[in-house]
Amino acid sequence: MTHTTVPVIFDLDGTLVDPAGGITDGIAAALTELGLPVPDKSRMDAMIGPKLSHSLTEIADVPAAQLEDAIRIYRAHYVATGIAQSRLYPGIRGLLEDFVAAGRPIAVATQKPEGLARTVLAHHGIAGLFHSIRGSAADEAAGSVPEGSVPEASVPEGKAGIVAAALSDLAVAVPSAVGRAVMVGDRAQDVAGAAANGLDCIGVGWGFAPDGELHAAGAVEIVHTTAALHATINRLSERPGTTALNEVHTDGNV
Repeated sequence: MTHTTVPVIFDLDGTLVDPAGGITDGIAAALTELGLPVPDKSRMDAMIGPKLSHSLTEIADVPAAQLEDAIRIYRAHYVATGIAQSRLYPGIRGLLEDFVAAGRPIAVATQKPEGLARTVLAHHGIAGLFHSIRGSAADEAAGSVPEGSVPEASVPEGKAGIVAAALSDLAVAVPSAVGRAVMVGDRAQDVAGAAANGLDCIGVGWGFAPDGELHAAGAVEIVHTTAALHATINRLSERPGTTALNEVHTDGNV
């Protein structure tokens, strides 16, 4: 089996898509409307990636009694303006298209509600590239789940479960390759979700992890350009089980 058939599972925010303030502006709007203090920038950035309810309670200190309202206000703001603020990181569209052209199956595993993740990917014109798009349950999303998304009852909880669901979908596409799949993400929970499923995780340096987080979490490698990501995926596909922790720098898109 050549490396081109080994699947790759991508995180969404901070990995494929730069929220460009769409997430943090929405959170700030919700907190302000509820009369709650808005954290500083470093704490706001730390809220990108983890499950929203966890970030609101653990980082923004939103009281339990106001959590549902905070999520509702945030989701309305995000759908109205936040998605339009987001952009693909430079080089990501070409990377994904290259993988598809080479016959490499790709998937998304995100803690964003699944229906909303599909909406974001469709907004950027790349939803059709993925064999699987998996996310969290719709209980944190406003509005109905778009047609074609997985029913809420079957949506997994937690990053490990979301990655497992994406792997299950990929097993239909490439049964012999799934055990050698690779995860790509920008936060510690991406590494942990991959490890729980026996996968290596490549960390990307353009996301929202604080300095040292990806190293400490056990990312098999950390890359800083899409060219380096492409090369590293190819190499790890040929050498499953790689554990060396390296920084990879390759000229190309950041």
